[in-house]
Amino acid sequence: MRKAVYPGTFDPPHLGHLDIVERSLKLFDRIVVAVAENPRKHILFSLEERLEMFREMTKPMGDRVEVKGFNSLLVDFMREEGIDIIVRGVRLFTDFEYELQIALTNFKLAEVETVFMMPSQDYIHISSTIVRDVASYCGELGGLVHPFVERKLREKFRCG
Repeated sequence: MRKAVYPGTFDPPHLGHLDIVERSLKLFDRIVVAVAENPRKHILFSLEERLEMFREMTKPMGDRVEVKGFNSLLVDFMREEGIDIIVRGVRLFTDFEYELQIALTNFKLAEVETVFMMPSQDYIHISSTIVRDVASYCGELGGLVHPFVERKLREKFRCG
């Protein structure tokens, strides 16, 4: 069975993230979505909330997708899970520069490989930052996030 880990902060998870998971399942038998606690970032949603949102989004994919939280080096989490491949979504060239540095570091630390995937054209413009900005003004979130995530954002920002 070929497994890969798809790591991120996912604050909040959006349709671009879901697209990467769905497309990764064409390459791998199983995907572990690794949601980082990441206390160094200003986080809108708690780890538990982000896990709940991603689990709801991936429910239709059954047991091929597992959503877990972690608070360690990614390579340590991967070692515990017995996984040696990382999937990363890359939207722009600037994303690639940063992701390449991380991929090279992860390979140096634990000889794990990184597979870069571009989101489909429908989602390439979406980022969690943009989603949070739109939601903070109670803007239209259709086409950006799963309905469950939209509800959580509207609750968080007290939108109608």
